[in-house]
Amino acid sequence: MKHLLLGDEAIAQGAIDAGLSGVYAYPGTPSTEITEYIQLQESRAPRGIFCRWAANEKTAMEAALGMSYMGKRALVCMKHVGMNVCADAFMNAAITGVNGGLIVLAADDPSMHSSQNEQDSRFYAKFAMIPCLEPGNQQEAYDMMAYGYELSERLKTPVLMRVTTRMAHSRAVVETIEQPKAQNPKSMPQDVNHFILLPAFAKRNYAELVAAQPEFVRRSETDGHNTYIRGTKPEKAILTTGIAYNYLMENYPADMGCSILRIIQYPLPKKLIDQMVADGAKEVLVIEEGQPVVEELIRGMVPSNVVAKGRLTGDLPRMGELSPDCVRTAIGLEPLPKHDSEKLVVGRPPALCQGCGHRDMYAALNEVAREYAEPRIFGDIGCYTLGALSPFHAIHACVEMGASVTMAKGAADAGQHPAIAVIGDSTFTHSGMTGLLDCVNANANVVILISDNLTTGMTGGQDSAGTGRLEQICTGLGVAPEHVRVVVPLPKNMEEIKQTLREEIDYAGTSVVIARRECIQTLKRHLKAAKKQ
Repeated sequence: MKHLLLGDEAIAQGAIDAGLSGVYAYPGTPSTEITEYIQLQESRAPRGIFCRWAANEKTAMEAALGMSYMGKRALVCMKHVGMNVCADAFMNAAITGVNGGLIVLAADDPSMHSSQNEQDSRFYAKFAMIPCLEPGNQQEAYDMMAYGYELSERLKTPVLMRVTTRMAHSRAVVETIEQPKAQNPKSMPQDVNHFILLPAFAKRNYAELVAAQPEFVRRSETDGHNTYIRGTKPEKAILTTGIAYNYLMENYPADMGCSILRIIQYPLPKKLIDQMVADGAKEVLVIEEGQPVVEELIRGMVPSNVVAKGRLTGDLPRMGELSPDCVRTAIGLEPLPKHDSEKLVVGRPPALCQGCGHRDMYAALNEVAREYAEPRIFGDIGCYTLGALSPFHAIHACVEMGASVTMAKGAADAGQHPAIAVIGDSTFTHSGMTGLLDCVNANANVVILISDNLTTGMTGGQDSAGTGRLEQICTGLGVAPEHVRVVVPLPKNMEEIKQTLREEIDYAGTSVVIARRECIQTLKRHLKAAKKQ
Protein backbone atom coordinates (compact mmCIF):
# COMPACT_ATOMS: atom_id res chain seq x y z
CA MET A 1 0.00 0.00 0.00
CA LYS A 2 1.17 3.52 -0.76
CA HIS A 3 0.54 6.55 1.45
CA LEU A 4 1.56 10.20 1.38
CA LEU A 5 3.17 10.66 4.78
CA LEU A 6 5.16 13.16 6.79
CA GLY A 7 8.48 11.82 7.98
CA ASP A 8 7.00 11.71 11.50
CA GLU A 9 3.99 9.76 10.22
CA ALA A 10 6.23 7.31 8.35
CA ILE A 11 8.11 6.65 11.60
CA ALA A 12 4.84 6.14 13.46
CA GLN A 13 3.41 3.79 10.84
CA GLY A 14 6.71 1.92 10.68
CA ALA A 15 6.58 1.38 14.44
CA ILE A 16 2.97 0.13 14.31
CA ASP A 17 3.76 -2.25 11.46
CA ALA A 18 6.86 -3.51 13.30
CA GLY A 19 4.80 -4.76 16.24
CA LEU A 20 4.79 -1.74 18.53
CA SER A 21 3.24 -2.21 21.98
CA GLY A 22 3.65 1.29 23.42
CA VAL A 23 4.75 4.81 22.57
CA TYR A 24 5.83 7.27 25.26
CA ALA A 25 6.49 10.94 24.61
CA TYR A 26 6.23 14.55 25.69
CA PRO A 27 5.10 16.97 22.96
CA GLY A 28 7.95 18.82 21.30
CA THR A 29 8.34 20.19 17.78
CA PRO A 30 9.35 18.56 15.45
CA SER A 31 8.55 15.16 17.07
CA THR A 32 4.92 15.69 18.20
CA GLU A 33 3.19 14.27 15.12
CA ILE A 34 4.62 10.78 15.71
CA THR A 35 2.61 10.20 18.86
CA GLU A 36 -0.44 12.05 17.55
CA TYR A 37 -0.50 9.85 14.44
CA ILE A 38 -0.48 6.70 16.56
CA GLN A 39 -3.18 8.10 18.84
CA LEU A 40 -5.48 8.66 15.85
CA GLN A 41 -5.13 5.20 14.32
CA GLU A 42 -8.30 3.13 14.56
CA SER A 43 -6.19 -0.02 14.78
CA ARG A 44 -4.45 1.18 17.96
CA ALA A 45 -7.13 0.22 20.49
CA PRO A 46 -7.82 -3.29 19.11
CA ARG A 47 -4.08 -3.95 19.07
CA GLY A 48 -3.73 -2.65 22.62
CA ILE A 49 -1.00 -0.14 21.78
CA PHE A 50 -0.41 2.10 24.79
CA CYS A 51 -0.30 5.75 23.74
CA ARG A 52 -0.60 8.56 26.31
CA TRP A 53 1.50 11.66 26.80
CA ALA A 54 4.03 11.42 29.61
CA ALA A 55 4.72 14.17 32.15
CA ASN A 56 8.20 14.68 30.69
CA GLU A 57 10.84 12.94 28.57
CA LYS A 58 12.53 11.27 31.54
CA THR A 59 9.34 9.55 32.66
CA ALA A 60 8.66 8.61 29.02
CA MET A 61 12.10 7.02 28.67
CA GLU A 62 11.72 5.10 31.92
CA ALA A 63 8.26 3.81 31.01
CA ALA A 64 9.50 2.69 27.59
CA LEU A 65 12.36 0.85 29.27
CA GLY A 66 9.82 -0.81 31.56
CA MET A 67 7.82 -2.02 28.57
CA SER A 68 11.02 -3.30 26.97
CA TYR A 69 11.80 -5.10 30.23
CA MET A 70 8.59 -7.07 29.69
CA GLY A 71 9.74 -8.17 26.22
CA LYS A 72 7.54 -5.74 24.28
CA ARG A 73 8.60 -3.28 21.57
CA ALA A 74 8.52 0.32 22.75
CA LEU A 75 9.09 3.73 21.17
CA VAL A 76 10.00 6.90 23.06
CA CYS A 77 9.84 10.22 21.17
CA MET A 78 11.15 13.69 21.91
CA LYS A 79 12.77 16.75 20.40
CA HIS A 80 16.49 17.26 20.82
CA VAL A 81 16.35 19.21 24.08
CA GLY A 82 14.20 16.43 25.50
CA MET A 83 17.28 14.22 25.25
CA ASN A 84 18.80 16.40 27.97
CA VAL A 85 15.81 15.74 30.21
CA CYS A 86 15.91 11.96 29.75
CA ALA A 87 19.72 11.68 29.67
CA ASP A 88 20.02 9.86 33.01
CA ALA A 89 17.61 7.11 32.03
CA PHE A 90 18.89 7.04 28.43
CA MET A 91 22.55 6.62 29.36
CA ASN A 92 21.80 3.93 31.91
CA ALA A 93 19.54 2.07 29.47
CA ALA A 94 22.67 1.54 27.38
CA ILE A 95 24.16 -0.21 30.43
CA THR A 96 21.10 -2.30 31.35
CA GLY A 97 20.46 -3.18 27.73
CA VAL A 98 16.96 -4.15 26.61
CA ASN A 99 14.70 -7.16 26.47
CA GLY A 100 12.09 -6.12 23.90
CA GLY A 101 13.19 -3.75 21.15
CA LEU A 102 13.53 -0.11 22.23
CA ILE A 103 13.91 2.81 19.83
CA VAL A 104 14.58 6.32 21.11
CA LEU A 105 13.45 8.86 18.51
CA ALA A 106 15.17 12.25 18.74
CA ALA A 107 13.99 15.01 16.40
CA ASP A 108 16.63 17.72 16.09
CA ASP A 109 15.82 21.30 15.13
CA PRO A 110 18.76 22.92 13.32
CA SER A 111 18.20 26.64 12.73
CA MET A 112 16.11 26.70 15.94
CA HIS A 113 12.74 27.04 14.20
CA SER A 114 10.98 26.19 17.45
CA SER A 115 13.76 25.68 19.98
CA GLN A 116 16.14 27.49 22.28
CA ASN A 117 19.32 25.89 20.95
CA GLU A 118 20.87 23.86 18.15
CA GLN A 119 21.88 20.43 19.35
CA ASP A 120 22.88 17.22 17.59
CA SER A 121 21.51 14.04 19.15
CA ARG A 122 24.10 11.89 17.41
CA PHE A 123 26.45 12.96 20.19
CA TYR A 124 24.17 11.15 22.64
CA ALA A 125 24.42 7.90 20.66
CA LYS A 126 28.20 8.13 20.67
CA PHE A 127 28.19 9.12 24.35
CA ALA A 128 26.06 6.10 25.24
CA MET A 129 27.96 3.87 22.74
CA ILE A 130 24.80 2.57 21.08
CA PRO A 131 23.78 2.28 17.40
CA CYS A 132 22.19 5.28 15.72
CA LEU A 133 20.00 5.39 12.61
CA GLU A 134 19.57 8.53 10.50
CA PRO A 135 17.16 7.93 7.60
CA GLY A 136 17.49 10.17 4.58
CA ASN A 137 13.90 9.98 3.30
CA GLN A 138 10.41 8.97 4.41
CA GLN A 139 10.61 5.46 2.97
CA GLU A 140 13.83 4.81 4.86
CA ALA A 141 12.26 6.22 8.01
CA TYR A 142 9.44 3.70 7.68
CA ASP A 143 11.68 0.74 6.80
CA MET A 144 14.26 1.50 9.47
CA MET A 145 11.74 1.16 12.28
CA ALA A 146 11.40 -2.58 11.65
CA TYR A 147 15.14 -2.85 11.13
CA GLY A 148 15.81 -0.82 14.29
CA TYR A 149 13.67 -3.11 16.44
CA GLU A 150 15.34 -6.20 15.03
CA LEU A 151 18.76 -4.64 15.62
CA SER A 152 17.80 -3.64 19.16
CA GLU A 153 16.64 -7.13 20.06
CA ARG A 154 19.53 -8.89 18.37
CA LEU A 155 22.17 -6.69 20.00
CA LYS A 156 20.21 -6.27 23.26
CA THR A 157 20.66 -2.50 23.18
CA PRO A 158 18.53 0.60 22.74
CA VAL A 159 18.77 2.17 19.29
CA LEU A 160 18.67 5.92 18.74
CA MET A 161 16.94 7.17 15.60
CA ARG A 162 17.78 10.76 14.75
CA VAL A 163 15.79 12.93 12.34
CA THR A 164 15.74 16.67 11.72
CA THR A 165 12.99 19.20 11.07
CA ARG A 166 12.94 18.85 7.27
CA MET A 167 12.68 15.07 7.48
CA ALA A 168 10.02 15.20 10.19
CA HIS A 169 7.80 17.78 8.47
CA SER A 170 8.14 17.03 4.76
CA ARG A 171 5.94 14.56 2.87
CA ALA A 172 6.66 11.76 0.43
CA VAL A 173 4.99 8.61 -0.84
CA VAL A 174 5.73 5.63 1.41
CA GLU A 175 5.02 2.00 0.57
CA THR A 176 3.92 0.04 3.61
CA ILE A 177 3.47 -3.66 4.28
CA GLU A 178 0.00 -5.21 4.04
CA GLN A 179 -0.10 -6.89 7.45
CA PRO A 180 1.49 -5.44 10.60
CA LYS A 181 3.76 -7.73 12.58
CA ALA A 182 2.24 -9.26 15.70
CA GLN A 183 3.36 -7.80 18.99
CA ASN A 184 5.97 -9.66 21.00
CA PRO A 185 4.60 -11.93 23.71
CA LYS A 186 5.32 -10.89 27.27
CA SER A 187 8.65 -12.28 28.46
CA MET A 188 10.91 -11.56 31.41
CA PRO A 189 14.64 -10.84 31.10
CA GLN A 190 16.74 -13.99 31.34
CA ASP A 191 19.21 -12.20 33.61
CA VAL A 192 17.38 -9.90 36.00
CA ASN A 193 20.69 -8.59 37.35
CA HIS A 194 21.26 -6.85 34.01
CA PHE A 195 18.60 -4.33 35.06
CA ILE A 196 19.97 -3.81 38.58
CA LEU A 197 22.71 -1.23 38.32
CA LEU A 198 24.50 -1.92 41.55
CA PRO A 199 28.20 -1.28 40.88
CA ALA A 200 29.07 -4.98 40.67
CA PHE A 201 26.44 -5.63 38.01
CA ALA A 202 26.93 -2.30 36.22
CA LYS A 203 30.67 -2.93 35.80
CA ARG A 204 29.92 -6.27 34.15
CA ASN A 205 27.27 -4.74 31.91
CA TYR A 206 29.56 -1.89 30.91
CA ALA A 207 32.31 -4.35 29.99
CA GLU A 208 29.81 -6.17 27.78
CA LEU A 209 28.80 -2.90 26.12
CA VAL A 210 32.43 -2.03 25.38
CA ALA A 211 33.07 -5.53 24.05
CA ALA A 212 30.05 -5.21 21.74
CA GLN A 213 31.40 -2.12 19.96
CA PRO A 214 33.16 -4.05 17.14
CA GLU A 215 29.88 -5.85 16.41
CA PHE A 216 28.02 -2.52 16.26
CA VAL A 217 30.59 -1.29 13.73
CA ARG A 218 30.40 -4.53 11.75
CA ARG A 219 26.63 -4.17 11.45
CA SER A 220 27.10 -0.63 10.10
CA GLU A 221 29.52 -2.00 7.53
CA THR A 222 27.56 -5.05 6.39
CA ASP A 223 23.81 -4.49 6.87
CA GLY A 224 23.59 -2.53 3.64
CA HIS A 225 22.23 0.79 4.82
CA ASN A 226 25.52 2.64 4.45
CA THR A 227 26.63 2.70 0.83
CA TYR A 228 29.84 3.61 -0.97
CA ILE A 229 30.17 4.35 -4.69
CA ARG A 230 33.65 4.77 -6.16
CA GLY A 231 33.81 7.73 -8.50
CA THR A 232 35.74 8.17 -11.73
CA LYS A 233 37.76 10.89 -9.96
CA PRO A 234 38.17 9.30 -6.53
CA GLU A 235 40.76 11.75 -5.27
CA LYS A 236 37.78 13.89 -4.28
CA ALA A 237 35.17 12.23 -2.11
CA ILE A 238 31.90 13.34 -0.54
CA LEU A 239 30.50 11.89 2.68
CA THR A 240 26.85 12.64 3.39
CA THR A 241 24.56 11.73 6.27
CA GLY A 242 20.79 11.47 6.58
CA ILE A 243 18.76 14.05 4.72
CA ALA A 244 21.89 15.88 3.50
CA TYR A 245 22.21 13.30 0.71
CA ASN A 246 19.08 14.79 -0.87
CA TYR A 247 20.63 18.26 -0.97
CA LEU A 248 23.66 16.78 -2.70
CA MET A 249 21.59 14.90 -5.28
CA GLU A 250 19.62 18.04 -6.16
CA ASN A 251 22.89 19.57 -7.39
CA TYR A 252 25.25 16.74 -8.26
CA PRO A 253 26.30 16.85 -11.94
CA ALA A 254 26.65 13.49 -13.69
CA ASP A 255 30.21 14.22 -14.79
CA MET A 256 31.57 15.34 -11.40
CA GLY A 257 33.11 11.94 -10.67
CA CYS A 258 33.53 12.16 -6.88
CA SER A 259 33.32 9.05 -4.76
CA ILE A 260 30.26 9.17 -2.50
CA LEU A 261 29.90 7.56 0.91
CA ARG A 262 26.38 7.79 2.30
CA ILE A 263 25.90 7.24 6.05
CA ILE A 264 22.52 6.47 7.61
CA GLN A 265 23.69 4.04 10.31
CA TYR A 266 26.26 4.59 13.05
CA PRO A 267 28.88 3.85 14.40
CA LEU A 268 30.78 4.99 11.34
CA PRO A 269 31.59 2.09 8.97
CA LYS A 270 35.39 1.98 9.18
CA LYS A 271 35.85 -0.46 6.30
CA LEU A 272 33.91 1.77 3.90
CA ILE A 273 35.95 4.79 4.98
CA ASP A 274 39.16 2.78 4.53
CA GLN A 275 37.99 1.75 1.05
CA MET A 276 37.33 5.38 0.14
CA VAL A 277 40.90 6.26 1.17
CA ALA A 278 42.37 3.21 -0.59
CA ASP A 279 40.64 4.31 -3.79
CA GLY A 280 42.69 7.50 -3.65
CA ALA A 281 40.64 10.05 -1.70
CA LYS A 282 42.79 13.05 -0.79
CA GLU A 283 39.92 15.40 0.09
CA VAL A 284 36.64 14.50 1.79
CA LEU A 285 33.77 16.97 1.92
CA VAL A 286 31.46 16.05 4.82
CA ILE A 287 27.86 17.18 4.28
CA GLU A 288 25.84 16.58 7.44
CA GLU A 289 22.76 18.23 8.94
CA GLY A 290 23.49 19.51 12.41
CA GLN A 291 26.83 19.84 14.11
CA PRO A 292 30.14 18.57 12.63
CA VAL A 293 29.92 15.18 14.34
CA VAL A 294 31.24 13.10 11.44
CA GLU A 295 33.65 15.78 10.27
CA GLU A 296 35.38 15.64 13.65
CA LEU A 297 35.35 11.85 13.86
CA ILE A 298 36.64 11.22 10.37
CA ARG A 299 39.76 13.28 10.99
CA GLY A 300 40.91 10.57 13.36
CA MET A 301 40.03 7.78 10.92
CA VAL A 302 41.88 8.88 7.78
CA PRO A 303 45.61 9.45 7.15
CA SER A 304 47.01 12.90 7.85
CA ASN A 305 47.39 13.63 4.14
CA VAL A 306 43.61 13.34 3.61
CA VAL A 307 41.87 16.69 4.14
CA ALA A 308 38.43 16.68 5.77
CA LYS A 309 36.25 19.68 4.88
CA GLY A 310 32.80 20.81 5.92
CA ARG A 311 31.28 22.99 8.60
CA LEU A 312 34.49 23.33 10.60
CA THR A 313 36.47 24.61 7.62
CA GLY A 314 33.83 27.08 6.45
CA ASP A 315 33.02 25.17 3.26
CA LEU A 316 29.52 24.80 4.71
CA PRO A 317 27.80 27.13 7.21
CA ARG A 318 28.80 26.45 10.81
CA MET A 319 25.27 27.10 12.09
CA GLY A 320 21.73 26.42 10.93
CA GLU A 321 20.16 24.06 8.46
CA LEU A 322 21.84 23.02 5.27
CA SER A 323 20.15 23.89 2.00
CA PRO A 324 20.57 22.81 -1.62
CA ASP A 325 22.06 26.24 -2.30
CA CYS A 326 24.85 26.06 0.28
CA VAL A 327 25.63 22.47 -0.70
CA ARG A 328 25.84 23.57 -4.33
CA THR A 329 28.56 26.10 -3.60
CA ALA A 330 30.38 23.65 -1.31
CA ILE A 331 30.84 21.19 -4.19
CA GLY A 332 32.23 23.94 -6.38
CA LEU A 333 29.26 24.96 -8.52
CA GLU A 334 28.11 28.47 -9.21
CA PRO A 335 25.21 29.57 -7.00
CA LEU A 336 21.79 29.75 -8.60
CA PRO A 337 20.24 33.21 -9.05
CA LYS A 338 18.27 34.34 -6.02
CA HIS A 339 15.13 36.38 -5.62
CA ASP A 340 15.01 39.14 -3.05
CA SER A 341 12.69 37.30 -0.68
CA GLU A 342 12.61 40.15 1.81
CA LYS A 343 10.80 42.28 -0.75
CA LEU A 344 8.42 39.47 -1.71
CA VAL A 345 7.50 38.29 1.78
CA VAL A 346 6.82 40.56 4.73
CA GLY A 347 8.16 39.19 7.99
CA ARG A 348 5.60 38.43 10.66
CA PRO A 349 6.93 37.98 14.19
CA PRO A 350 5.10 35.42 16.34
CA ALA A 351 2.44 36.71 18.70
CA LEU A 352 -0.02 35.39 21.24
CA CYS A 353 -3.41 34.56 19.74
CA GLN A 354 -6.13 37.18 20.00
CA GLY A 355 -8.32 36.14 22.91
CA CYS A 356 -5.51 34.21 24.63
CA GLY A 357 -5.65 34.22 28.43
CA HIS A 358 -1.88 34.78 28.58
CA ARG A 359 -2.50 38.28 27.18
CA ASP A 360 -4.70 39.32 30.08
CA MET A 361 -2.35 37.66 32.56
CA TYR A 362 0.58 39.69 31.22
CA ALA A 363 -1.44 42.91 31.11
CA ALA A 364 -2.20 42.57 34.82
CA LEU A 365 1.31 41.42 35.72
CA ASN A 366 2.94 44.35 33.91
CA GLU A 367 0.74 46.88 35.68
CA VAL A 368 1.59 45.43 39.09
CA ALA A 369 5.30 45.03 38.29
CA ARG A 370 5.56 48.74 37.50
CA GLU A 371 4.63 49.48 41.12
CA TYR A 372 7.96 48.04 42.29
CA ALA A 373 11.45 49.47 41.80
CA GLU A 374 13.24 46.58 40.10
CA PRO A 375 10.93 43.62 39.49
CA ARG A 376 12.40 40.48 37.92
CA ILE A 377 10.08 38.11 36.09
CA PHE A 378 11.53 34.75 35.05
CA GLY A 379 9.80 33.10 32.10
CA ASP A 380 9.66 29.55 30.83
CA ILE A 381 9.09 27.45 27.71
CA GLY A 382 5.62 27.67 26.16
CA CYS A 383 3.29 29.97 24.25
CA TYR A 384 3.65 32.48 27.06
CA THR A 385 7.35 32.89 26.22
CA LEU A 386 6.03 35.35 23.63
CA GLY A 387 5.44 37.66 26.58
CA ALA A 388 9.07 38.64 26.05
CA LEU A 389 8.10 40.33 22.78
CA SER A 390 5.99 43.34 21.88
CA PRO A 391 3.64 44.57 23.18
CA PHE A 392 4.32 43.07 26.62
CA HIS A 393 8.11 42.84 27.11
CA ALA A 394 7.15 41.22 30.39
CA ILE A 395 9.83 38.61 31.14
CA HIS A 396 13.53 38.99 31.87
CA ALA A 397 14.80 35.41 31.37
CA CYS A 398 13.84 32.16 29.65
CA VAL A 399 16.35 29.31 29.66
CA GLU A 400 14.77 25.85 29.67
CA MET A 401 11.80 23.85 30.91
CA GLY A 402 11.14 24.58 34.58
CA ALA A 403 13.95 27.09 35.03
CA SER A 404 11.56 29.95 35.81
CA VAL A 405 10.76 28.56 39.26
CA THR A 406 14.29 27.80 40.40
CA MET A 407 15.81 30.93 38.82
CA ALA A 408 13.25 33.01 40.70
CA LYS A 409 14.25 31.16 43.87
CA GLY A 410 17.94 31.79 43.23
CA ALA A 411 17.24 35.47 42.58
CA ALA A 412 15.25 35.68 45.83
CA ASP A 413 18.10 33.94 47.66
CA ALA A 414 20.33 36.76 46.35
CA GLY A 415 17.98 39.38 47.81
CA GLN A 416 15.79 40.16 44.80
CA HIS A 417 12.23 41.32 45.48
CA PRO A 418 9.89 40.83 43.84
CA ALA A 419 11.05 37.59 42.22
CA ILE A 420 8.27 36.17 40.04
CA ALA A 421 8.18 33.02 37.92
CA VAL A 422 5.79 32.64 34.98
CA ILE A 423 5.27 29.02 33.97
CA GLY A 424 2.58 27.13 32.04
CA ASP A 425 0.56 24.25 33.43
CA SER A 426 2.22 21.61 31.24
CA THR A 427 5.71 22.96 31.86
CA PHE A 428 4.99 23.08 35.60
CA THR A 429 4.19 19.36 35.73
CA HIS A 430 7.04 18.63 33.30
CA SER A 431 9.80 20.09 35.46
CA GLY A 432 8.54 22.88 37.69
CA MET A 433 7.22 20.85 40.61
CA THR A 434 10.63 19.95 42.05
CA GLY A 435 11.64 23.60 41.87
CA LEU A 436 8.52 24.55 43.79
CA LEU A 437 9.46 21.98 46.45
CA ASP A 438 12.85 23.69 46.78
CA CYS A 439 11.04 27.00 47.22
CA VAL A 440 8.80 25.55 49.93
CA ASN A 441 11.68 23.92 51.78
CA ALA A 442 13.61 27.22 51.84
CA ASN A 443 10.48 29.36 52.37
CA ALA A 444 11.72 31.37 49.41
CA ASN A 445 10.14 34.80 48.94
CA VAL A 446 8.80 34.11 45.44
CA VAL A 447 5.54 34.20 43.53
CA ILE A 448 4.99 31.34 41.09
CA LEU A 449 2.45 32.42 38.47
CA ILE A 450 1.09 29.34 36.67
CA SER A 451 -0.63 30.43 33.47
CA ASP A 452 -3.00 27.47 33.13
CA ASN A 453 -4.62 27.15 29.70
CA LEU A 454 -5.66 23.53 30.41
CA THR A 455 -3.52 22.07 27.64
CA THR A 456 -0.06 21.89 26.11
CA GLY A 457 -0.76 24.83 23.87
CA MET A 458 2.52 25.53 22.08
CA THR A 459 2.61 22.12 20.39
CA GLY A 460 -1.01 22.03 19.32
CA GLY A 461 -3.24 21.29 22.30
CA GLN A 462 -2.15 17.93 23.69
CA ASP A 463 -3.24 16.76 27.14
CA SER A 464 -1.53 18.44 30.09
CA ALA A 465 -0.54 16.13 32.93
CA GLY A 466 -1.78 18.36 35.75
CA THR A 467 -5.13 19.49 34.36
CA GLY A 468 -7.65 19.79 37.19
CA ARG A 469 -5.06 19.02 39.88
CA LEU A 470 -2.73 22.00 40.08
CA GLU A 471 -4.08 23.28 43.41
CA GLN A 472 -3.73 19.85 45.00
CA ILE A 473 -0.22 19.45 43.59
CA CYS A 474 0.90 22.80 44.97
CA THR A 475 -0.58 22.24 48.43
CA GLY A 476 0.76 18.69 48.40
CA LEU A 477 4.22 20.10 47.83
CA GLY A 478 3.78 22.23 50.91
CA VAL A 479 2.51 25.62 49.73
CA ALA A 480 0.14 27.03 52.34
CA PRO A 481 -3.42 26.59 51.00
CA GLU A 482 -4.28 30.25 51.62
CA HIS A 483 -1.37 31.17 49.32
CA VAL A 484 -2.54 29.05 46.42
CA ARG A 485 -4.81 31.51 44.62
CA VAL A 486 -6.84 31.05 41.43
CA VAL A 487 -7.83 33.90 39.10
CA VAL A 488 -9.53 33.98 35.71
CA PRO A 489 -7.57 36.12 33.23
CA LEU A 490 -10.29 38.21 31.60
CA PRO A 491 -10.44 42.00 31.22
CA LYS A 492 -13.42 42.21 33.57
CA ASN A 493 -11.35 40.56 36.32
CA MET A 494 -8.33 42.82 35.93
CA GLU A 495 -8.61 44.59 39.31
CA GLU A 496 -9.05 41.28 41.16
CA ILE A 497 -6.01 39.78 39.40
CA LYS A 498 -3.83 42.79 40.17
CA GLN A 499 -4.87 42.83 43.83
CA THR A 500 -4.17 39.11 44.16
CA LEU A 501 -0.70 39.58 42.70
CA ARG A 502 0.04 42.49 45.03
CA GLU A 503 -1.00 40.48 48.09
CA GLU A 504 1.15 37.51 47.16
CA ILE A 505 4.17 39.65 46.24
CA ASP A 506 3.93 41.31 49.65
CA TYR A 507 3.71 37.93 51.41
CA ALA A 508 7.14 36.95 52.75
CA GLY A 509 7.18 33.35 51.57
CA THR A 510 6.34 31.01 48.71
CA SER A 511 3.02 31.57 47.00
CA VAL A 512 1.32 30.35 43.84
CA VAL A 513 -1.15 32.24 41.67
CA ILE A 514 -2.94 30.12 39.05
CA ALA A 515 -4.32 32.15 36.14
CA ARG A 516 -6.75 29.66 34.61
CA ARG A 517 -8.53 30.04 31.31
CA GLU A 518 -8.79 27.52 28.47
CA CYS A 519 -6.59 27.97 25.42
CA ILE A 520 -8.56 29.84 22.76
CA GLN A 521 -7.59 27.27 20.12
CA THR A 522 -8.73 24.20 22.07
CA LEU A 523 -11.86 26.06 23.14
CA LYS A 524 -12.76 26.63 19.48
CA ARG A 525 -12.28 22.93 18.76
CA HIS A 526 -14.35 21.89 21.77
CA LEU A 527 -17.20 24.25 20.82
CA LYS A 528 -17.12 23.02 17.23
CA ALA A 529 -17.26 19.40 18.39
CA ALA A 530 -20.15 20.18 20.74
CA LYS A 531 -22.19 21.69 17.89
CA LYS A 532 -21.86 18.46 15.92
CA GLN A 533 -23.35 16.40 18.73
